[in-house]
Amino acid sequence: MKIFLALLFFLLLGVAYVKGYDVVKRRSPEHLPHFYLIMATIRMLLVMTVVGLYVFFAPSREDAIHFAVIILIMYAITMVVTLSMRH
Repeated sequence: MKIFLALLFFLLLGVAYVKGYDVVKRRSPEHLPHFYLIMATIRMLLVMTVVGLYVFFAPSREDAIHFAVIILIMYAITMVVTLSMRH
């Protein structure tokens, strides 16, 4: 269940990035570097918040470690994909 929720979380972050990118590119393309930095900051804060909340409310330390590793790996993959995308 936690893997499904993690995938859903990153799917929503990805959709927000793609839709936001399209809007910024259409209205003000010179602000695309700012958009990327803002989205990277928002993504980082949301990921750390989700990990922190799960660690705080996790039933066991082992579950918390597994969840944190899953989320951080997915976060790294997301950052690599968004940096390597050619728009």
